[in-house]
Amino acid sequence: MVYVLFSGLLWALLAFYLYTTWRFILGWRKVPRFVAEPINKPVKVSVIIAARNEEDKIAICLKAILAQNYPVDYLEVIVIDDHSEDTTSQVVNGFDSVMLLKLNEGNTLNSYKKKAITEGIKIASGELIITTDADCEMGKDWISTIVSYYQKTGNKMISGPVAFTGERNWFENIQTIEFLYLNLTGAASIGQGIPFSCNGANLTYTKEVFNEVGGFTGIDHLASGDDELLMHKVHQQYPGTIGYLKNRDAIVYTDAKPTLQKFIQQRKRWASKSIKYQSSFIVTTVVGIWAFNLVLILALLSLGIDTAILPVLGWVLALKFVADLIIMFQATSFFKRMELLKYALLVQYLYMLYVAFIGIYGNTGKYYWKGRHVN
Repeated sequence: MVYVLFSGLLWALLAFYLYTTWRFILGWRKVPRFVAEPINKPVKVSVIIAARNEEDKIAICLKAILAQNYPVDYLEVIVIDDHSEDTTSQVVNGFDSVMLLKLNEGNTLNSYKKKAITEGIKIASGELIITTDADCEMGKDWISTIVSYYQKTGNKMISGPVAFTGERNWFENIQTIEFLYLNLTGAASIGQGIPFSCNGANLTYTKEVFNEVGGFTGIDHLASGDDELLMHKVHQQYPGTIGYLKNRDAIVYTDAKPTLQKFIQQRKRWASKSIKYQSSFIVTTVVGIWAFNLVLILALLSLGIDTAILPVLGWVLALKFVADLIIMFQATSFFKRMELLKYALLVQYLYMLYVAFIGIYGNTGKYYWKGRHVN
C-alpha cells in the first residue's frame, strides 16, 4: 500500500524538481559575469537604511558606506530610525554626513520597514536608490560597481549578491550554504526572465520607477516584501528591465542567525509574502518544491510501516542530492566559499524538514520581528 501510494508520486515530483533545477542552472549561466568599467560621469546615489534597534551594528555599516570609492558629492546616506528603543539615533548622529530621519508613526502598521523606506525615498535626491540593512558591510567598490552596471545596462532594478560571513559554528555554516543556494536561484530566475527573488540588503532601483509602480502600494499591509514583491511590481510593468549584478565586488555581507528561534522567525517572515505571489510560474515552483520535500519526509516516515518503498526512495534522494550539489557547487564557487560543501549532505536532509515546516508555518498566524508581533 505504501509503495503504491508513494512510488509514482515520488518519481513525478522528482521529475518536476530536476526540471526546475535544470532551469535554475540555465538561468544562472545566462547571467553574465559583469566586469566594472570606469565611471566617467557619476550619477547621484541615495543609500537608504531602515534601522530599528541596531546600535551594535549600524556604525560598521555606515563606515563601510562612507569609505566607498565613489565621489562624495554624488552620494547621500539616509537612515530612517524605526522607533528604536536603544541608542541607534545617537550612533547615527555621530556621522556628520549621514541624514537621520526618525519615523514618528502614530498608527499601528504591519510593515514599518516599507513605511521607513518610503519616507526615506521621499527626501532622497538620488537618481538611484540603493537599499541595504543596518547589520551589513560591503567592500569599497560596492557603489561604483552598481553604478557601472546601471550605466552599461540601463536596468531599472538591480539585484545584488548577499552572503553571510563570520560563521562561528556548524549551524551558521549550514545557513550560509543554504543562503548562497537562495542567492543563485534568485539570480537564475532573473536570468530566465521571470524574476521572483532578491534581497533588500542589496537592492537598487531608480527613484523614478519606484514612483511609477506606486511604491509599496498594494503590498504595504505585509510585514515583508519590500524587496521581492516590489520587484514583481517592476517586472509586471517593465518586463526585461531587472538585472542581477554578478560581480564579487558588489557583494553585501551580513550575519547568519545565531539561534534556531531567530532563524525560524526570519524565514517565517520571508515565507509570509508568498501568499502575494501572482505569477503562475513562481507559485508552481514554490508549491512544487514544498510538496516534493513534504512527500520525501512522509515517505521516510513510512519506512516504519513498509520498507518496500526503500529502493525508490534511495534513488530519488540520490538524484535530488546530485541536483542540489550542482547548484551548491556553482553558488559556493562564485562566492568563493567552496569549503562549505562539506555540509552538503547535512543540508540535504535538514532542508527537507525546514522547507516542509516553514511552508506551512510561514503562512499561519503572527510572528515576532524587531520586537513586534506582525502578520
